[in-house]
Amino acid sequence: MTTKTYLELSQDDGSAHKFYEVTVDGTTVSVRYGRIGAAGQTQISTFPTEEKARAAAAKKIGEKARKGYAPAVQGQRAARSVTRRVVASAPSTARAVAPVLWRFRTGSAAFGIHVDDERCWVGNQSGDVYTLSHSGEVEARFNLPDGVKCLVADDFWIYAGCDDGRVYDLSSKLPFAAYDIAADVDIFWLDIHEGVLNVADRAGRLTVIDHEDEHQWARRSEGEHAWMVRADDKAVYHGHQRGVTAYAPEGGGELWHSPTDGGVLFGWQEDAAVYAGTAHRKVQRIAKADGRVEAVYRCDGPVYSCATSPGGRFVFAADSASSVYCFDADGTRLWKLGTGGGSALSMQYRDERLYLVTTDGSLACVDASEAAIAAAQRGTVPETRDVKLAEALPTYEPATTTAAVASVATAPAGSVVVECFQESGGRVRVRVVSEGYEPSWNVQFPRAIREPGTRYAVDALHSAAGGFYRVRGDIRRLQ
Repeated sequence: MTTKTYLELSQDDGSAHKFYEVTVDGTTVSVRYGRIGAAGQTQISTFPTEEKARAAAAKKIGEKARKGYAPAVQGQRAARSVTRRVVASAPSTARAVAPVLWRFRTGSAAFGIHVDDERCWVGNQSGDVYTLSHSGEVEARFNLPDGVKCLVADDFWIYAGCDDGRVYDLSSKLPFAAYDIAADVDIFWLDIHEGVLNVADRAGRLTVIDHEDEHQWARRSEGEHAWMVRADDKAVYHGHQRGVTAYAPEGGGELWHSPTDGGVLFGWQEDAAVYAGTAHRKVQRIAKADGRVEAVYRCDGPVYSCATSPGGRFVFAADSASSVYCFDADGTRLWKLGTGGGSALSMQYRDERLYLVTTDGSLACVDASEAAIAAAQRGTVPETRDVKLAEALPTYEPATTTAAVASVATAPAGSVVVECFQESGGRVRVRVVSEGYEPSWNVQFPRAIREPGTRYAVDALHSAAGGFYRVRGDIRRLQ
């Protein structure tokens, strides 16, 4: 006989809005949890007898009841609304237009961007993430369940923070939810440093989660609407309506607070400084060591995004009036040009090119070399190439069940074998079976395909600070 228990926790102050469902079917216990109104995540455990399965389910239900969860009818409570960043974009007042080499229209408002040695990434509010070559050819598409808030990199792992409260690892052809953020956190921006997730949210909070998706600590800064979070070995830098606050990464103690001229709308970091773009038409360079404002870069409108060339030699900014700027390190404005396609909500500089994601949902590649900018100021710009989608574009969707993972009889040569196991407390984790690895370290692995006793072959594992492994490459289920 199958039994199902459905619980919800929804508090009037907005601090919680989530569900927890336990299903017992013979010796199998399925636990589904997440934000009310969303599909949530599912964990499946198998027990030797039906009695032990029912006992484990009763324990889980009791734990949630003690935390305030109560029986509910699924569907009676509406899903909590998700904040979409609604921005105004006016025409540029610049006399000349930037030399845009190519432009790719994603079809929906876009905020996420990342550019590395191999390709460009762009994510939009329809849940699409596209990868393109540096020359502008679309290579692949990731179809995620909800809108993409931002794209971030941690070494060569690429993550997408989405409106469903999950952070997806896009580093292989099988994207998976690496982190599941609490239902009360309305994501505005995030950063990942050595596997530790740092989340800035609408309420002005900073939430820190480790590689096993377990809450570490949280802090409430002075201001709301925290659009900036950046992290390194020494601190987490949190930008909000009242300025930028630095917290110690281990326990969250405040290191310094630096007020800014206007609320922070975007943030960037280099080795020794963070850059805060503000609503009062400025980018402020703030020393990481003590929070001192070292330089100010003045624009003609609220700053929607900013970035630098390596080491902060040049500072770039984009305002609400479809203009993009370049400054010398000391704050001298070198040029201002129109984007030709709306205001840039995110940007990144690489190899004399400036990549912009604009309010019309486009990814644009600007030639930021000295010669190209000088020609643009004289009115000479290249003809912008509109990038088209390939007819047979590879598309990848997240794995939600073991059936979504390819099965093999034996592990491919050179692969690493990992195994799912259940701890005494009931949580299913993953460890390495192959020789040559530390057996006590856990593996960051898709929760949706964890089943006790199941083994997988992965292309490669990489060790990370904090004592755990991260998957690199494809995942295959061993039959």
